[in-house]
Amino acid sequence: VNQVANLTLVSSACDMVSTAYASTKESHPYVRSLCDAAEKGVKRVTEATASCVQPVLTTLEPHVAAASEYASKSLDKLGEKLPLLQKPVEQILSDTKELVSSRAADAKDAVS
Repeated sequence: VNQVANLTLVSSACDMVSTAYASTKESHPYVRSLCDAAEKGVKRVTEATASCVQPVLTTLEPHVAAASEYASKSLDKLGEKLPLLQKPVEQILSDTKELVSSRAADAKDAVS
């Protein structure tokens, strides 16, 4: 999970969503009330679940470690094959707009 969260694409997307969420909460008092209530509910459920799940996680720890190692290696390979994962969302959007604009200009020139 940490390795995925540290991918530039994922972390920049999370930052964008977090900023939008905070801005929306700040701008709309009714939405803020709903979000605050939802956050408290999620926190309570998480705390209750954590205590119940901990014994199961302890039992499964060797299997989780093996799965984590496999996932980590797979993510490394994926990162090599998809360099896009190392770019921030803003750059991907900018590059995509540039590419589409260039292709549209090429198509326009070809039609002319």
